[in-house]
Amino acid sequence: MTYAIRLTPTAQRMLADLKDRRVREKIAQRIDKLAQDPEKQGKPLLGELSGLYSLRAAGQRYRVIYSIERQIITVIVAAVGIRKEGDRRDIYELAKKLVRLGLMGNA
Repeated sequence: MTYAIRLTPTAQRMLADLKDRRVREKIAQRIDKLAQDPEKQGKPLLGELSGLYSLRAAGQRYRVIYSIERQIITVIVAAVGIRKEGDRRDIYELAKKLVRLGLMGNA
């Protein structure tokens, strides 16, 4: 089964804001691969981010945070960014803020 891929406006901005074109292209290619078996590619997140998945991309530094809508066969990419543990700009910290603000909605 092939899933449709949608990016939230926030994820689109995050991806567009990446300055390195090669990194942006690698992440986009990784996102495109989510169309096949998205459950097997990422790891399920816990706690506040329960229901979302995380996928490593572009040299393992970047993460793609996404959800899977099985009823409409769609993968919704909610956030893209660098894993910086302990930093307020860490992609998981940003994703938690987006969840709290209700901005992780459908694309």
